[in-house]
Amino acid sequence: MDTKKIAYGGIFAALAILMGYVEAMLPLPFPTGVKLGLSNVVVVLALYVMGEKEAFGISLLRVFLSALLFKGFLSFWYSCAGALLSFFVMMAAKKSRHLSIYGVSMLGGVAHNMGQMCVAALLLGRSVVLFLAPILMVCGVATGLGIGLISHYCTQYVKKHHP
Repeated sequence: MDTKKIAYGGIFAALAILMGYVEAMLPLPFPTGVKLGLSNVVVVLALYVMGEKEAFGISLLRVFLSALLFKGFLSFWYSCAGALLSFFVMMAAKKSRHLSIYGVSMLGGVAHNMGQMCVAALLLGRSVVLFLAPILMVCGVATGLGIGLISHYCTQYVKKHHP
């Protein structure tokens, strides 16, 4: 791995952690558990610009360090399940070449919420998850579209300047 790729990976990981922190500070008028997913812009960007391995590493590093620094042990399991499922769904969707970055990101948003609902079902019981599922799915599509839009523009810019 060359030094430019390592530097980009470090910058991307730091940006993902920073964006997650900024989002945690924003008062959002959404139901419990709904977030914008701003740090996922960086993961989608890394997936399209750097590659799968690098994006996966950035995603895992973001989840681990964010939980360690800001959120705590319990939120680690929610974030990890959401991030892992989201990443693998986005990776498969990108490989299919039938979806744009918008579709890939929307699938990632829905998958992220599904991963978190699985953890919630284990910890809280199915009735809570069934109640929130429709809200979280709609929010996953909406936030995924927004993340896809931002990622699209960022990808165009970074591809011009990335080695």
